[in-house]
Amino acid sequence: MTTPHPTPTPLAPLFHTLADNIERVVKGKRDTIELALTCLFAEGHLLIEDVPGTGKTTLARCLAASIEADFARVQFTPDLLPSDITGVTVYRQNTGTFEFLPGPVFANIVLGDEINRASPKTQSALLEVMEEGRVTADGTTHPVPRPFMVIATQNSVDMGGTYPLPEAQLDRFLMRITVGYPDHSSEVAVIKGAGTDTTPESLSPVATAREIAELIASATEIQVADALYDYLVRVVAATRTLPDVRLGASPRGSVALLRAVRVRAASQSRPYAFPEDVKALAGPVLAHRLILTPEAELRGVTGMDVIDEVLATVPLDSRARV
Repeated sequence: MTTPHPTPTPLAPLFHTLADNIERVVKGKRDTIELALTCLFAEGHLLIEDVPGTGKTTLARCLAASIEADFARVQFTPDLLPSDITGVTVYRQNTGTFEFLPGPVFANIVLGDEINRASPKTQSALLEVMEEGRVTADGTTHPVPRPFMVIATQNSVDMGGTYPLPEAQLDRFLMRITVGYPDHSSEVAVIKGAGTDTTPESLSPVATAREIAELIASATEIQVADALYDYLVRVVAATRTLPDVRLGASPRGSVALLRAVRVRAASQSRPYAFPEDVKALAGPVLAHRLILTPEAELRGVTGMDVIDEVLATVPLDSRARV
């Protein structure tokens, strides 16, 4: 079937302008930057996991600096309380009333640095706001602004004094990505630019929160063939049947993957999604949602290994391409 000529989508120009702006500081990581932006436009939350010093926090700060919106940073520590994130209700003696003082979670972009250093009780304070975009305090619901995105970082090797994120919270993150070490030329560019104006603070906003919110809505108009819906669901369902998997991806994973697929298509100036979009995003969207068997973990199997196996075995209907 002949593929029609792509019609530009309103999301694509700003998507790449944002990526170019971030890449001024985060060198040689275009694919990682585009995954982070896909997460933003899909109204999802992002978990960046990697070894120390690879630019996890820098990437998050650059994304926030590129958008004219409210930004808050929370340094997670073992003594951090849930109210330090969500806010607290105080009694005003002069008026005889209670007043809710919003916490940092009421920003458009919230950076949770080293999220796995906080206690499980504090981590769970993010569950409601990440899923429903609101905070309930003393029986009153307070909505957060739109767009709203939590970007959390955690080190993958420094396990002293850390608390693993519970499965319920991991499932709230649309994607988990790694930054990785830069290639040789990119690392040379990084050290040559150290101490100059190539820092997150040097970036100027190239978009507003309102523009982002409008383009988020436009991404939902991307066409998806019925056969592609079927393929996407079969990919997710296959994670539940493999012997190495104790608990596969839930329907929330299917919905998250579809949202990301639509954004990827829009960012490439296509009004329709391709199977390639599903294959490109299945790993970042689904791998962290899987719970492997102890035997598989002992053999060194990872969630990404499982996703690679699924993509290699689930058949693709030719009608999945519009």
